Amino acid sequence: MASNTPVDHVQALQAPTTPSAPFPSPSPNPAHDPTHEEHQYLNLIRTILATGEHRPDRTGTGVKIWDGNGSREFLDSVGLSHREVGDLGPVYGFQWRHFGAEYVDAKADYSGKGVDQIAEVVRKLKENPYDRRIILSAWNPADLKKMALPPCHMFAQFYVSFCNAALPEMENGTNEDADKKQKGTLNCLLYQRSCDMGLGVPFNIASYALLTHMLAHAADLYPGTLIHTMGDAHVYLDHIAALQEQLTREPTTFPELRINRTDRGSGDMDGWAEGDFEVIGYKPHKMIKMKMSV
Repeated sequence: MASNTPVDHVQALQAPTTPSAPFPSPSPNPAHDPTHEEHQYLNLIRTILATGEHRPDRTGTGVKIWDGNGSREFLDSVGLSHREVGDLGPVYGFQWRHFGAEYVDAKADYSGKGVDQIAEVVRKLKENPYDRRIILSAWNPADLKKMALPPCHMFAQFYVSFCNAALPEMENGTNEDADKKQKGTLNCLLYQRSCDMGLGVPFNIASYALLTHMLAHAADLYPGTLIHTMGDAHVYLDHIAALQEQLTREPTTFPELRINRTDRGSGDMDGWAEGDFEVIGYKPHKMIKMKMSV
């Protein structure tokens, strides 16, 4: 089902997701808080379920995502029979770090080839934060036919605001020279062409929020706001029951993300490891299983 604001899609298939590590104990349903930001997501789901337009799936049957898109059967079906199983082609990470390079396979060394958009974003954030061209794009028309799946989240623009940037220091009584101590706030505007409201969108929100934190760390900025613009926002038919269950639950308090790296402001976006991140106060509800599709 889809909302009547430029959104669509139906059916889903295969591959229920399972967590790679145990979740914390499920949280009880908290009291209703209409100001909780997660209600923006939940209310859009309500709108789609209530007023959405039924549309046929792109393939009529649905396909597995990621594991299925890298399978021998799927790669052969889209004309990528020369690819090894699991090789998705020049998708997100390749475009972010090697835009314009000629893609060979997942094992090739692309060091120094193409445009490293991540490095360019950090450089501009540090050297010219008012630049209106701080862009990260995964949409490369020349490479679309080489991809197992064209990018869904495809374009992000980063914007630095220095409005009230010195307030944290001033509140602590340590700001003797506000002009020299100002630190900007990094905001991210994400455009997503195709939005699986059940599974994809929550992951995309979390992943771009994380990316914004990482970029802010590298450029010595405060992480700010994530603005998510959706094109085709859809609910797959076999997600409806699970989402109706989710709508009965009140959002819990958002956790805090803490970055433990000591190289703030270094401009380095390489070498990140799991231990560099600490999530504090994560209190999820009991897991709801849904199947993934494209």
